Amino acid sequence: MTRDADRHRIEALRRMTERRLRIPPSGVLARDLREGCRYMLAGGGKRIRSTLVLLSCQTVGGTAGAAADAAAAVELMHNFTLVHDDVMDNAEERRGRPTVHRKWDLNSALLVGDVLLGAAYERLMRTRTPSHRALVRVFTRGLLDVCDGQALDLEFARRTDVSVREYFRMIGKKTGCLIATATELGGIIGGGTQAEIRALRLFGLRLGRAFQIQDDLLDVVADPRDFGKTVGGDILEGKRTFLLLTARERTRGSDRSRIEQVLRSEAARRKGKDAAGRVTREGRGLVDAVREIYDRNGVLDDARRLVRRNTAEALRQLGSLRNNVARRSLARLAEDLVTRAS
Repeated sequence: MTRDADRHRIEALRRMTERRLRIPPSGVLARDLREGCRYMLAGGGKRIRSTLVLLSCQTVGGTAGAAADAAAAVELMHNFTLVHDDVMDNAEERRGRPTVHRKWDLNSALLVGDVLLGAAYERLMRTRTPSHRALVRVFTRGLLDVCDGQALDLEFARRTDVSVREYFRMIGKKTGCLIATATELGGIIGGGTQAEIRALRLFGLRLGRAFQIQDDLLDVVADPRDFGKTVGGDILEGKRTFLLLTARERTRGSDRSRIEQVLRSEAARRKGKDAAGRVTREGRGLVDAVREIYDRNGVLDDARRLVRRNTAEALRQLGSLRNNVARRSLARLAEDLVTRAS
């Protein structure tokens, strides 16, 4: 199957999810609440997690239609996490538009997130399957893991001694578990064996790790024209990424001092952007200096190797599944995610 054929197939599955991302009509929710939910869902996104549900279902012999409601449920839960993450991060924009709490207010944003989560469970329960108990168990475990991962991320922001091992635990919950939830749900709905469902979950966990490390890497090396957000933004925010934490463990002397500055000095980070959110000359200088430290100490190469290794481990899990068109599309989607430029 050609790459173009895979992409057409994946796009068709994405559209299937879009048709089910409906929020209750007028009269069911307050107008601002309803409009806030619709605004968030209209912001775009690749619908990666929902597509993983559909392809995983097809891989073990099910149909995309059977998993379409669960796919929409996963996408709704993902958007719930984004709304609340934006509140906690005090983010100004999401996908080039004002965040929900900026367009409305903080309380409205919290309620929008709550409604999206409620809508996710409502949509999940529409799935026609005798395995509702298993679906709810997996879905709820995914939700709790994502919240725990976000709590760890908030905790790490207050610490300067976070280890790379702790970072892997955090992204395993915050990023990997939701992707693994998507693939596991698809396997259950498709009627997969226990071994197939386990392989799909492990595939999702490894893909999630590769996806997040690639995200960390793109923040430093992406072309600004493709990236869609500030290159070096993680550095300016002092975000605990694989790159920053590996550099902290590996560097000495002046390089170590600069890394510690990024980890410790909120005042210095605030100087990286002006009142309008534009990167200042001082901010660009800091990003360039830290990027050179990463390069000089082999951190960027290590990140690339980890992306390749985790992707290979994810694809190895697919090797135990049925060799069909859906499995090949699932592998192609995984490869595209970890070689993306934005």
